[in-house]
Amino acid sequence: MPTMRRLQQAGQWMQRHGSAIRMIQWIVVAMYAFLIIIPAVMPLPDSAAHLWNNLTLAAQFVFWGIWWPFVLLSMVMLGRVWCGVLCPEGALSEFASKWGRGWAIPRWMRWGGWPFVAFGLTTIYGQMVSVYQYPKAVLLVLGGSTVGAIIIGVLYGREKRVWCKYLCPVNGVFSLLARLAPFHYKVNEDAWRRSYKEGEHGHRVIPVNCAPLVPLRKMEGAADCHMCGRCSGHRDAIALTWRSPSEEVVKFGDKAANPWDTALILYGLLGIAIGAFHWTVSTWFVDLKQYLAGWLIDHDILWPLDSNAPWFLFTHYPEQNDVFSWLDGTMVIAYILVMGIVCGTALLALLAGGARMLGKFDVKRLHHLTLALIPVAGVGVFLGLSATTVSLLRAEQVPLGWVPGLRLGMLAAANLWSVWLAWRVTSRYASTLVPRLATMVWFVAALAVADSAWYLMFYGFSR
Repeated sequence: MPTMRRLQQAGQWMQRHGSAIRMIQWIVVAMYAFLIIIPAVMPLPDSAAHLWNNLTLAAQFVFWGIWWPFVLLSMVMLGRVWCGVLCPEGALSEFASKWGRGWAIPRWMRWGGWPFVAFGLTTIYGQMVSVYQYPKAVLLVLGGSTVGAIIIGVLYGREKRVWCKYLCPVNGVFSLLARLAPFHYKVNEDAWRRSYKEGEHGHRVIPVNCAPLVPLRKMEGAADCHMCGRCSGHRDAIALTWRSPSEEVVKFGDKAANPWDTALILYGLLGIAIGAFHWTVSTWFVDLKQYLAGWLIDHDILWPLDSNAPWFLFTHYPEQNDVFSWLDGTMVIAYILVMGIVCGTALLALLAGGARMLGKFDVKRLHHLTLALIPVAGVGVFLGLSATTVSLLRAEQVPLGWVPGLRLGMLAAANLWSVWLAWRVTSRYASTLVPRLATMVWFVAALAVADSAWYLMFYGFSR
C-alpha cells in the first residue's frame, strides 16, 4: 500500500513541522489584513480601473473571485485543510485564546443551531450592504467576523478555536462539504486501547492539543477535523488515510445527521444562498419592485422610496450610482427569505416523501437522505460565488465562451454524485429494489427543484 504509506508520511510531516504551519498562518493573516483594510480607505475605482492596476478591484477578485469559491472546492478535495493551515480567523482566535481568560464555554454557545443561523444572517446582511462589490462592506462583514473570533478567543477556552467550533458563519458549510473529502485522519481503536499499556512508540503518551475541540478517540470522519496534522501518530493510532468520498455520508450519516444539518442544506445552501444569488438577475424582483413602488406613489406613501439609509445598513454609494432605498433593501431581505422558505420547504416535502418509501416514516432517515444533496448544494454555492469571478473577468474582456459548458458539466457531475449517494443511502434501509427505486423518484424530483433555480439564474432570467 505505497499510496497509504505516503499519506501517513504526509500527516507525520505536518505533525513534525507545526511551527512552519503556524508561520504560514501568520503570513496569511498579514495578507488578509492588508486586503480588507487598505482598499476600505482608498477611493472607489473609476471606469478606467483594471484588476492589474487597482488594489480595490484586485482585492475584490482575490476574495470573491478566487478565495471563497476555491476554499469551498478545497473542502471537497482535501477536507478542512484551509481551516487548520490557512484560515486567519482560526489562527487569531487560537492565539488570543492562548493568552485569554480561559473561561468555560457557556451552554448558549453550544446550541446546535448557530451554524445555520450564522450562515443565514451573514448571507442576508452581505447582500444588504453589497459585500461582493464594496471594500467597506468587506471590512465590516469579514473584519467584523474576525474581531468576533478574537473576542471569543480572549474570553473562552485555552489554546482552542471555540469560535470555529460553534460560531463561525461557514463552519456548518465546511463541515458538510468535508464529509465528501477523500482524505481524513483515521483512528485505529485497537491501537488506541493498546497505548494504555504500551504507550506511544513504547514511551509515555504525549498529549495533543486539538484546537477545534474534536474528541479524537471518537473521531470517525472529516466533518469537524481541521486537518492540521497535530494528532498524526498520536498513541500510534491516528494516521492520514485515503477513503471513499461516499463513506462518511453513507456509513456514518445515520448517526451524524441532525435537524440543523438538514436545515442548513435545504433552507441555507439550497434556499437562502440561492435567493442571495438570484435577486440581482431576477425579473421577478424587478417586476415586483416596480409594482410596489407604483402602489406606494399612488397612495402617497413616499418614505420607503427615500435612499437615506447609511451604507452599513443598506448599500449607499451615490458616487457609483448605487443606492438602495428602504424599499430596495426591504425587498432584498424579503426575496432571500421567501426563496429560502419556498425552496427549502419544497425540498423537505420531496425528501420526506422519499424517506417514507423506505418504510414507516423515520426523521433520522430523512436527515440521512438529505445529506445526499451535499454535492448539488456545494456546487450551487460554488457557481453562485464564481458568478462574481465571471463578471470581473468579463469586464476585462477575457474570453468566457467556455463558462456555460463548464457550469453545465459541474451541475451534471454534482447531480450524478448526489444520485449515487442517495442510492447508497437507500441500501441502508431497504434490501429490495422497489422501495429504493420509489425513493429515488422523489429524490430526483428534489434535484429538479434545485437545478431549476440555477437554470433561472443562468438562462431563464437572461432571456
